[in-house]
Amino acid sequence: MRLKAIQEELKKRKITIDYNEEDDCASIDFIWRGLSYHIWEFLDDDGTRGCDTNVFSTGKTVELLEGYEDTILRELERWPYME
Repeated sequence: MRLKAIQEELKKRKITIDYNEEDDCASIDFIWRGLSYHIWEFLDDDGTRGCDTNVFSTGKTVELLEGYEDTILRELERWPYME
């Protein structure tokens, strides 16, 4: 299982996720406050690992490389909790 810290943060917030893993790359899709978010890992031909995500802005996907899990986790930790 990949992206464990992100999965744990989303679980702590009681956000249901759709998790898939293929070719050692994870994808997480979830809905929060009625908006659809994604975190999709990739592995380039040269071995560079990264991800595409829209957790910073639902209307814009950004590509992150080194340290992407920590970067996404910091963003998720900034989100307010919902009861």
